[in-house]
Amino acid sequence: MFIDTHAHLNLDQFASDYKRVIERAFAADVKSIINIGVDYDSSKRAVQIAKEYENIYAAVGYHPTDVKMGEYNEKKLSDLFYSKKVVAIGEIGLDYFHDKADKAYQKELFVKQLDLANRYDKPVIVHCRDAYSDLIEILGAKEKLPRGVMHCWVGNLVDAKTLYKMGFYLSFTGIITFTKSEELAEIVKFLPLERIMIETDCPWLAPEPYRGKQNEPAYVVEVAKKIAEIKGLTLTEVEAQTTQNAIDFFKLDIKKA
Repeated sequence: MFIDTHAHLNLDQFASDYKRVIERAFAADVKSIINIGVDYDSSKRAVQIAKEYENIYAAVGYHPTDVKMGEYNEKKLSDLFYSKKVVAIGEIGLDYFHDKADKAYQKELFVKQLDLANRYDKPVIVHCRDAYSDLIEILGAKEKLPRGVMHCWVGNLVDAKTLYKMGFYLSFTGIITFTKSEELAEIVKFLPLERIMIETDCPWLAPEPYRGKQNEPAYVVEVAKKIAEIKGLTLTEVEAQTTQNAIDFFKLDIKKA
């Protein structure tokens, strides 16, 4: 089976049909999905959906550009940890591309949620766009780092090697199936399969041959196919290892169908 380690079925784009989307995923052998929060409301929604399905899980957190100054509420967020289906804090991080939030506040928010992850022994799902230098500086200054995965990796090989040495996993989306993804292919070649995860980041970034359509968890299989092609492995090998990586990293209690 495959696991989509980063989906957003908890957002408005899927409000009317998330159940059908989940059924299509199950039919495509994607037997587990982790829905990721970007603010309190979407985090709460992720937990609600996780309760409805045995192998659906949730991550809760504040995305750097989805929360305005003063909106972060650590108590409300940590109150969601009552559910055993909450397996991570995320997505958190830095985003200087959209620049909708003050950089200093983004850094403060990131550090607070890293500390929260350490306090509750939760792994973190990290978003980074055009901010790798600051992100690596913050992570390098931490006395203790939680388990971490860099979601939707689009950085360069040097930064990938740095984060790999820090113990991070790197997760790849449909972007690696696009024609102009040579550097990402080099990063996939460099990384041992034991430190790779696969995701859709749906509803965005649909892989080939679905590019231009709304993305969904069933399409994560295309990401696995591309990784197998790049690394010269079978799809079965990539499926087995990336699934085990997700189970170990998030401590999932997967029920086999």
